[in-house]
Amino acid sequence: MSTVLDKTAAVLGRATADRPGRWAAPPRPAWEEEPGRAGLAGKGLVLALACFGIVFPIWIVVVTSLSSRRTIDEAGGLVMIPKGITFVAYQELLSGGQVTRAAVISVLITVVGTLFSMSVSVLCAYGLSRSGSLGHRWILMVLLATMFFSAGLIPTYLLVQSLGLTDTYLALILPSAISVFNILVLRGFFTGISQELIDSARIDGAGDFRILWQIVMPLSRAVLAVITLFYAVGYWSAWFNASLYLNDQDMMPLQNVMIQLVQKQEAPVGLGQAIKTGQLSGLAVQMAVMVMALLPVAVLSPFVQKHFKKGMLTGAVKG
Repeated sequence: MSTVLDKTAAVLGRATADRPGRWAAPPRPAWEEEPGRAGLAGKGLVLALACFGIVFPIWIVVVTSLSSRRTIDEAGGLVMIPKGITFVAYQELLSGGQVTRAAVISVLITVVGTLFSMSVSVLCAYGLSRSGSLGHRWILMVLLATMFFSAGLIPTYLLVQSLGLTDTYLALILPSAISVFNILVLRGFFTGISQELIDSARIDGAGDFRILWQIVMPLSRAVLAVITLFYAVGYWSAWFNASLYLNDQDMMPLQNVMIQLVQKQEAPVGLGQAIKTGQLSGLAVQMAVMVMALLPVAVLSPFVQKHFKKGMLTGAVKG
């Protein structure tokens, strides 16, 4: 038997050597080939320029927020090279007053809004992912229709006003609590979970809520982390609803206070005596508020970054 195999291998080897075009594996497409030195250098250059375009503006904002009034005046505005570091701007911002109150409001709105949005989105997505649920096709069609058609700004404002939500924090949560795109991503991920696993849990006597809590959600940690980050960033960065539905300045979140500071080009009087005495520049205060608004997103993003590929692509493909 071994002799026959050896002879066959020898014949195939000679045939491959004589006619490589017929027996050899077909060449790979150009986009699957290993890049050469020029390609690697080009990719490195593009990545370096992209990183520079992202990091450089953040560097300027941080350095300016840590600079004294004299350094800012010498630079004529934004500071690129630090000349001494001072935390006076942050001390004034965190010592109490409008900015501190706005930061606390933003944190509370983000936490409460994210919990509410995730709860409704997960329940809705799980119901739509079960083919036997009541009216799931019609509900899915209605949700899809809202992605392409909306009532508009004025009817939305009149609805919020008729419900008595103006000048309340609910106006910052309820009008934008649900994202149909996020529900579709969750539904696609839930649909990909093995039906046999769910059926076995039902045989053991588990109900829908127990299946969702103990089986579906532990298997969906990646997509849940990504969608949670989407909702949290949306609530933290939102400013339009507050400017539209809130009239009381003491209720404004951090993003609206930052816009007011940038538009006025000067810090409010309540920040302390540092601006009056010349120790602090209004520009440093503006940059410090921007750093405070950017810091939570910059801190949380790396922890969720590893889940992006699995959470988004898998949910999109299987949906």
